Amino acid sequence: MRVLVTGGAGFIGSHFVRRLLASGHEPVVLDKLTYAGNPANLDGVEVKLVVGDIADPDAVASAGEGCESAVNFAAETHVDRSILGAREFAMTNVIGTQVMLEWARTTGARLVHVSTDEVYGDLEAGGRSREDDPLRPSSPYSATKAAGDLLVPAYARTYGVNASVTRGANTYGARQFPEKLIPLFVTNALDGLPLPVYGDGHQVREWLHAEDHSAAIELVLHEGAPGEIYNVGGEDHENLEVTHRILELTGADPSLVTHVEDRAGHDRRYAIDDAKLRALGWAPAHSFGERGLPDTVAWYSENRAWCDNVKSGDYRAYYEEQYSARLKA
Repeated sequence: MRVLVTGGAGFIGSHFVRRLLASGHEPVVLDKLTYAGNPANLDGVEVKLVVGDIADPDAVASAGEGCESAVNFAAETHVDRSILGAREFAMTNVIGTQVMLEWARTTGARLVHVSTDEVYGDLEAGGRSREDDPLRPSSPYSATKAAGDLLVPAYARTYGVNASVTRGANTYGARQFPEKLIPLFVTNALDGLPLPVYGDGHQVREWLHAEDHSAAIELVLHEGAPGEIYNVGGEDHENLEVTHRILELTGADPSLVTHVEDRAGHDRRYAIDDAKLRALGWAPAHSFGERGLPDTVAWYSENRAWCDNVKSGDYRAYYEEQYSARLKA
């Protein structure tokens, strides 16, 4: 099967491209190559890469020519950046999703739209979000993802588009841009730099390895029902717990942990019920503590050139804007 993978030069998308190739499919990558879209993420694989924006119907039509299906990873994804400025998030996560749905409608292609557990918002201890729960996004990022999500079942019902949604937990692994907690803290620990923990660090997240996430998305691509939503869960761990485990794995000084001013509107806990996906036959293969996190730390330790490259240029300006005043305080 020829599959259009939007955002395929990004973090999860590049893992999914490798999975498609291993399964005998032919991926075609459409990526805008913004700061998080990196051709180096596709090193070692033979794949067609088209540079373009999913909010541009002509770019999508050109890249998707001959594709029987598509998986939409393309998104602006970082909460902190959405707080600094939300316009690009609305363009990519809402308008871009609508363009992808129109492409699927006119071509008859199958579409999987990749989303996030953050659309459900904050949860009290003990509960887990199900696919039919109300959406209560807390940030401009999660709000734009929620808006895009709502378009998918609407297109399925109104136009008969063969499209599904996946909502994944916090995903980690190799080749993740170091604005997210694990790659930021691993690379900072390796460089002897502060690990800026927001607030008390007791926020709870589910941690999902990128290869397990990719396996779930591939399963939904083949077995998911039109208009349906599938949660993809992980393992529950507090941010501070993850931070201390990173210190152990890198051998870094615990004094690098620096509690800083919390993020505006920071959700305390995400947790999702993924029984619906597991009923299709999915189960994670990476234990966070035993395999997933140690392998991830090892990858960043062994690929310092990749890390140094992505942490230069515009990244430095973003890092200073986001953390400089917090660290000084």
